[in-house]
Amino acid sequence: MERKSYTQFLKDVLICSLGAYGGPEAHFSIFLDHLVSKKQYLSEEELVELLALTSILPGPTSTQTIVSVGYRKGGALLAFLTLLTWALVPVLVMTTLSFLYQFLKERQISEEVLRFIGPMAVGFILLASWRIGKKVLTDRLTVFLFLFGTLSTYFIRTAWIFPLVLLIGGATSVLNSTEKQLFNRTKLTPPYRYLILFVVFTLGSLTFSLLTQSLLVVLFEAFYRYGYLVFGGGQVVVPVMMTELVDTRAFMTNEQFLTGYGLVQGLPGPMFSFSAYAGGMAARSEGAVVQILAALVSAIGIFLPGTLLIFFVYPVWEDLKNIKAVKVSLKGINAVAGGLITAAAILLLQKNGFASINLIITGITVLLLATKKIPAPLIVLSVLGAGIVL
Repeated sequence: MERKSYTQFLKDVLICSLGAYGGPEAHFSIFLDHLVSKKQYLSEEELVELLALTSILPGPTSTQTIVSVGYRKGGALLAFLTLLTWALVPVLVMTTLSFLYQFLKERQISEEVLRFIGPMAVGFILLASWRIGKKVLTDRLTVFLFLFGTLSTYFIRTAWIFPLVLLIGGATSVLNSTEKQLFNRTKLTPPYRYLILFVVFTLGSLTFSLLTQSLLVVLFEAFYRYGYLVFGGGQVVVPVMMTELVDTRAFMTNEQFLTGYGLVQGLPGPMFSFSAYAGGMAARSEGAVVQILAALVSAIGIFLPGTLLIFFVYPVWEDLKNIKAVKVSLKGINAVAGGLITAAAILLLQKNGFASINLIITGITVLLLATKKIPAPLIVLSVLGAGIVL
């Protein structure tokens, strides 16, 4: 692929990034319209196959999908540039927004102007829980796994519970499958260097976070772990982040967490850019330079594992998709993931309080999103404006 073609492709990726609101499902429609229909970089069937690939891998689905398109067009280098083009703008915006509370404090502006952002964010998560539940609940087994994911993560508020229930969901789905030859043999020759890097970063970050008290190392390890524990979009990572950043480590309050999650709804691009806000908030008492570094380190951490896995798997996708067990396990994993989001929605609703005004804001948000008549950014701006006026 020529350099001129690289530039044109990256311009198209930027157009997708600036127009992509609403999570993986909405992002897919943007890819379908711009990359398939207008630019014809690939066919609709090929895009659907890439979506299937990214769905069975941990990490941000829409990000991995567009990175896969970049890999398809120009190899690892273009895939990396695609990631930067897709994610950089929203990451920088969320890094800036991590200074929001200091900005308000310095100018003696009450934090009450943000008080409706939290209830609005709960509305986003409630609707995500409903939509994902409708998609994944297809039979008794998925209902059981959905309830298992909901109850286990509601009552057990520790970080280790999330990977455990996801593994149980996948294994249960495989064990209960009636399909034959689930582990059919297929010859795979993947580029193992990317898998080695994935393992090195996994073990290395965990080791260094245990040996050092450096906040930047701790944040990189935490967000890198979120990146490889989560299947699907940004909504799925919310319960994992909330448990560790709010409940366990107390890096921020529940209200501050919800404010960031609410604000990211008004931005285009990947939902994982929320990591920059969360990382910056965790380091807000360490000075501006460290806060910026923490935001960027957190964003790099959460995007890195999914990218390395795509680089490892994509070259052998044609062979990998023939292994039935891979697709079968996804059924259970998605059902459990739906349960995680439901538990998070319930917990956030409780923590946000049941004041009538909060419930009204949450209810209005759900109704507006469900009707799809008002774009998410306008809802965010309207709620922010209401907080300032009232």
